Amino acid sequence: MSATTPQGLTRLAFGGDYNPEQWPESVWQEDVRLMREAGVTMVSVGIFSWALLEPEPGRYDFGWLDRVLDLLHANGVRVDLGTPTVAPPAWFYRAHPEALPVTADGVRHTYGSRGAICHSSPAYREAAARITTELARRYAGHPALALWHVHNEYGVPVSACHCDTCAAGFRRWLAGTYGSLEAVNEAWGTAFWGQRYGAYEEILPPRTTPTVGNPAQRLDYRRFADATLRENFRAERDILHALSPGVPVTTNFMTALSQCDAIDYWAWGREVDLVTNDHYLITDGRRTHVNLAMAADLTRSVAGGAPWLLLEHSTSGVNWQPRNPAKRPGEMARNSLAHVARGSEGAMFFQWRQSRRGAEKFHSAMVPHGGTDTRIWREVTELGAGLGALEEIRGSRTVPDVAMVWDWQSWWAQGLEWRPSEAHDARERADSFYETLYDRHLTVDFAPPEADLSAYPLVVVPALYLTTEAAGRNLREYVENGGTLVVSYFSGIVDEHDAVHPGAYPGALRDVLGLTVDEWSPLLDHQRVGIAGPGGAVLTGDVWTESVRPRGAETVWTYADGPAAGGPAVTRHRLGRGTAWYVSTRLDAASLDTIVAAACEDAGVPGRTALPRDVEVVRRAGARGHYLFALNHTDAEAKVPLDGTGTELLGGERTSGTLTVPAGGVRVVRLDG
Repeated sequence: MSATTPQGLTRLAFGGDYNPEQWPESVWQEDVRLMREAGVTMVSVGIFSWALLEPEPGRYDFGWLDRVLDLLHANGVRVDLGTPTVAPPAWFYRAHPEALPVTADGVRHTYGSRGAICHSSPAYREAAARITTELARRYAGHPALALWHVHNEYGVPVSACHCDTCAAGFRRWLAGTYGSLEAVNEAWGTAFWGQRYGAYEEILPPRTTPTVGNPAQRLDYRRFADATLRENFRAERDILHALSPGVPVTTNFMTALSQCDAIDYWAWGREVDLVTNDHYLITDGRRTHVNLAMAADLTRSVAGGAPWLLLEHSTSGVNWQPRNPAKRPGEMARNSLAHVARGSEGAMFFQWRQSRRGAEKFHSAMVPHGGTDTRIWREVTELGAGLGALEEIRGSRTVPDVAMVWDWQSWWAQGLEWRPSEAHDARERADSFYETLYDRHLTVDFAPPEADLSAYPLVVVPALYLTTEAAGRNLREYVENGGTLVVSYFSGIVDEHDAVHPGAYPGALRDVLGLTVDEWSPLLDHQRVGIAGPGGAVLTGDVWTESVRPRGAETVWTYADGPAAGGPAVTRHRLGRGTAWYVSTRLDAASLDTIVAAACEDAGVPGRTALPRDVEVVRRAGARGHYLFALNHTDAEAKVPLDGTGTELLGGERTSGTLTVPAGGVRVVRLDG
């Protein structure tokens, strides 16, 4: 039986990817000395080391890794030990070029990067199992071992291969999933465009076609690709469980919607012993700390609310975006502690020492090119001390206020071609609804559509194009039992096979919303609509409008102009003991907040609007106490009201009434009582 926390780690995790093979051994002693100085508690080792560990097929060289692990153990540093299966050696591809993935256009990738893998390849699977077995046999009992780390960032840069081996695997998956070819034809609607299949051998991956291919086939291929990655993870995990019992096994997720769209993390969260995540700030002009909070909340939710671990983020700028700004002074610590506030049991980085060579040599690190006489190093050591002062929060859980329904498979389906408007983006709606809740200082849990939602007074559904009948019943029962629901447009439309639900839109959500939609009228670029409401107030929408017919719901806001002028724009349906709101257009930020505020009032959820914007307040609770994290993302000092008294853990001072948080600063209070 495997544990769910890193073995032997008694403090919050602090460290990063350690790649000593990039450096002469004379540097290793300096590394461990600096790790002690910085307060490092754990490092990740060996993730990209297959070519060094197995320089020739079947010949292993573990001597250098033995010395590294022994050195780390002697200096009190625990190890997250990687299976290096994300980067097969050149000799492997020379022997098995068929293991390189093929694009939908029929182009086979070549060797020289990372993650260039056909996950259906028998040769790859056999080689991955062998190196994993050898590592487990050698290091299962090593005293430094805290955690096994399988592969690296499944789903990027290649999530699906379209080769003949994958075609055969896809056919087997279809047979196992559907049971018969007739069921496949029915699910895919192959009567359309004469696509009916008479034999499994006729089915291919969704390769490039003259025009749009079958959407249900494409959706199933994404499911197959995800399941194939997960199957390979399980194969390595099971080897490690068998040969290294008691040591948890993980793989690093990338849950941020800005970073990976290929993985169904609800399914993956059930496979790992400990949920871990990588997160990097996306410099696309949005408020990066909101994206960070959303990714952390999503990761915690994938973990079922349990503590998780931030396994990678950056000390400063990254190197793979068009523009890679440095983090401002104090931002690294604030980012790190924001993850901790939202459930992480520490903060780790890519990487320990900044590389001199290779594609990521300009990616920041804990030890930068400039060494220890740098701002980054000084902030690293300060953060290590700060995390040391927060040891007592280990095992506590973040306290949520509300929930948001999110489904990766619905996102996949909505993103296929030939939808009513390419301007409607599921991620954009999720980001916008989350930001609205964030600005009301509410902590958000995420949930799959069929999950038990009874613990939440308010549930928001920003984009659920694919809604199963079971999910529709679940949301209806949630409202009937007293919940408050907010649903955005183009939700409830199709079933799990991308088939439109029988009857009027919004299909599976008609009953809970108390309405039908006759027609969608997406707007052209730069078109706006006004929406009139109580007291003469006017909201603003764009991208989308609908002809809505209330069938039990009341009209709260009305289209003042545009294609649906005079018709309902926002409705409210009292059902059982609860209420369901429907928003039939894309509202701008201020307008969306107006609707969310009304829904919060229905739900009895008090938004903490007295707090300054961009001052984040999050709570964790556990056996040792209740903790309040206050993070100030502004350039001005902020005042945060406290309920009672407490001790500020980073500075040690007593506090009561009002907590002063300096510009760009963080305060963590253990509350009394």
